[in-house]
Amino acid sequence: MTAVRQTHPTRQRALCVLSAAAAVSLTVSGCAGSAGEGGGGGEGEGFAYGASQEEVDAVLADLEPVEITYQAGAQSPSSVSAQSADAFKEYVEERSGGKITVDVVWGQAIAGYAEIDDALADGRIDVSYSLPIYKPAEYPAFDALATANGGMPNSLLLGEMIGNAAVVDLAWGSEELLAEYEEKGLTPLTPMVSTGTYHSICTDPGTTPEDWKGRQIRVASVAHQTQVQNLGGSPVSMEYVEVFEALQRGTVDCTFAQLLPSEESGLFEVAKNVTHTSAENSLSGRSAGANVAGSGFQKLPLAYQQIIFDSSAQGLAASTKVIVDGNAAAVKMLNENGGELMEMDPASDAQIGETNAELLAGVEESGVIGSGVGERVAEAVARWTEVAEELGYEDGGGFADVDEWYTPGEVDFQPFADRLYEETMLDHRPS
Repeated sequence: MTAVRQTHPTRQRALCVLSAAAAVSLTVSGCAGSAGEGGGGGEGEGFAYGASQEEVDAVLADLEPVEITYQAGAQSPSSVSAQSADAFKEYVEERSGGKITVDVVWGQAIAGYAEIDDALADGRIDVSYSLPIYKPAEYPAFDALATANGGMPNSLLLGEMIGNAAVVDLAWGSEELLAEYEEKGLTPLTPMVSTGTYHSICTDPGTTPEDWKGRQIRVASVAHQTQVQNLGGSPVSMEYVEVFEALQRGTVDCTFAQLLPSEESGLFEVAKNVTHTSAENSLSGRSAGANVAGSGFQKLPLAYQQIIFDSSAQGLAASTKVIVDGNAAAVKMLNENGGELMEMDPASDAQIGETNAELLAGVEESGVIGSGVGERVAEAVARWTEVAEELGYEDGGGFADVDEWYTPGEVDFQPFADRLYEETMLDHRPS
């Protein structure tokens, strides 16, 4: 693999899981506003994008300190994905000169994914990683865009980079999706973010059409329900934190899940038969998450809003690193438990491709996220494939041996994330 080690100018940016604070000496009870709409800012003086730390310090000099509660997506401080929360806390506190203190809460200790919107609204959480994919009735545009993502590149490094960039690009360009957050009084700091390619993870081997018949398969989205039914299985809906016990007890036979959360929850101890699809037929729904803030964001001084929003560039790099690091850690765990990451049976793979086409046609017909969805997705994938190639990124091997050819810390994802931020988010910066 070609490791990208480009020297890049130091830019004070943070992690994709973004945050905010309230005014004066009060702890915030949420962060929201018009960042998703573009240009909405709070009171007071702001600073230019890319300003020096000295310039930022001068703008913040008369602002009062605040403390915020951030609920991380990671289950514990030792999780692979905890590096996202750690980086966010470090960035926000340093960039604000200590004016903002971040209290990180792990493992959905304050609110489960079903409660996060309410917790952001009532002040139990100020900022949180969220899974809108669990609420298709409340987030139909999110669900539609996630459904349209089937067939995106699915290799464990380059595919994750391109897929994540494409969904971020598409999400910021979707007025329908941004409106869903606005209607709830929430700010989409990253309105959609990839949590990784989905794989089938089963207690028993076999992925032929005959093998799927009668299996109880946990799904994470409406698209997955259709994919499972077309394969001949029975879909079961549950949050991923419940899946380990369900597999262990035989309540479900398989789950459609990403590698990172599967590694963090230890799924490969009880389900060692993991498969991936071909690139053209990847499972829909890779864009399960978002970084969301509540109502306090609009009350923040403009400079605080800008710090929070500008942090996205480093955040996009960190989230991509977390996914790729998680992929390598997952394959290592799988191998250590006597499992193997294999390619799905060709007939089943083709069936998933046919279902993806059916689902995309349904999204087009519904008009939930406008017209020309297939073309927009293809254009986004092509655009970010070109950028990745231009910057020299490439895979160094296949799925089964990613833990051998990828070393955490070897690849610098920041140049790619900078391009993504500047071309998709900068126009939405509070001003």
